Amino acid sequence: MNDYQILKAKIDKKQAQICIIGLGYVGLPLAVAFGKKGYSVVGLDNSKSRVARLKKGENYIVDVDSKEILSLIKKNIFFPTTNQKVIEQSDVVIICVPTPLRKVKIPDISYVVAASKTIAKYLRSGQLVILESTSYPTTTREVVLPILKKTGLKEEKDFFLCFSPERVNPGDKKFPLTKIPKVVGGLSSKSNKLAKSFYSKIINQIFTVSSPEVAESSKLLENTFRLVNIALVNEFAMVAEKLGINMWEVVEAAKTKPFGFMPFYPGPGIGGHCIPADPLYLSWKSKELGFKTKMIDLAAYMDHYMPKYTVGRVIKLLKTKSVSIDKAKILILGVTYKKDVKDLRESPALDVIEELKRKKARVDYHDPLIPYLKIKNINLKSIALSRDKLKKYDCVVIIANHSKVNYEFIRKNSKLIFDTRNVYKKNYNNVVRL
Repeated sequence: MNDYQILKAKIDKKQAQICIIGLGYVGLPLAVAFGKKGYSVVGLDNSKSRVARLKKGENYIVDVDSKEILSLIKKNIFFPTTNQKVIEQSDVVIICVPTPLRKVKIPDISYVVAASKTIAKYLRSGQLVILESTSYPTTTREVVLPILKKTGLKEEKDFFLCFSPERVNPGDKKFPLTKIPKVVGGLSSKSNKLAKSFYSKIINQIFTVSSPEVAESSKLLENTFRLVNIALVNEFAMVAEKLGINMWEVVEAAKTKPFGFMPFYPGPGIGGHCIPADPLYLSWKSKELGFKTKMIDLAAYMDHYMPKYTVGRVIKLLKTKSVSIDKAKILILGVTYKKDVKDLRESPALDVIEELKRKKARVDYHDPLIPYLKIKNINLKSIALSRDKLKKYDCVVIIANHSKVNYEFIRKNSKLIFDTRNVYKKNYNNVVRL
């Protein structure tokens, strides 16, 4: 049997050892999913504190159960570690590291490069390497492959390389990782077949494409679609405000059409890793090729403008109460980027708070998931809510609509509420919706 046949047999018999590099919101759920199916999984992370927490069964990802992690560790199925040598013993190596944007909106693939170089140190014949980290088209072929080829080993003959975009939606109970169809794009037909066989052990529907570039682009199209439509509905909300129309009611009416429309909702800005960053990978790559992505760039501008627009609306509302922003006391309700998800990445709340502080407003926040904020120029602690405290704020601004918040209590005890998430479906004298 050749390397391909041996690896295929190992995968099918659940004898393949898996190494997942990066135990964040993509890597950790993936490790647990394969561990639950009986595969031996090593989780490699350069954070000693993160590995130590996992070994104690402490969880930091909303989509993973702490008891499951501890159970898999006790059964010697899941091994969190910082020891890079585990790569050599692994049959399948999956890269799940961050790919952030630099301040100048240029993709930062340094983590992918570092992970690839680490793999290259221990690469051997008969291994499948999969990149799941989102990046611009050609990253797998033009960045990862050359690093691995420096070992002298050849793709398809000695090792196999594939791109398979992560599609995790944190906090989504309806579509957990195992229920989301998986796209795989290998550099060779053998890589595609191995990746399809591998992922089919935890996911029912696998869609293979002709190249890594197609798989990379599919991820960017998915999130660009959302970026553009969110920008559209945000701009529509601005027009609706001028017209005195309830934008939320407009969307509810439009979505009764059974074809040709998909509902998107306005908000105070976009957050998380995917939507704010992914489309700009494509924009950057296009510029390298001499093409300007006008729609993507305009949509990104519109969505990133929303925190400033939100503050502008707050200033306008305060003026109706004869309160100037530099004398105002504001309470931000919810600072994570998404409802019920303990994640601050690119949260619009941070921009809203900074903008309010620039306007000299006094700002506090309440968030049951985030006990303190020490990020950017913000250093605050989440306050406990009470009748007396709420009555002291000139305006309460809802940014993240967490479930574990008593909104009726807040409404009854607040002077003014600016609701950017349509928490209050009815009209109230002290509530204004985005």
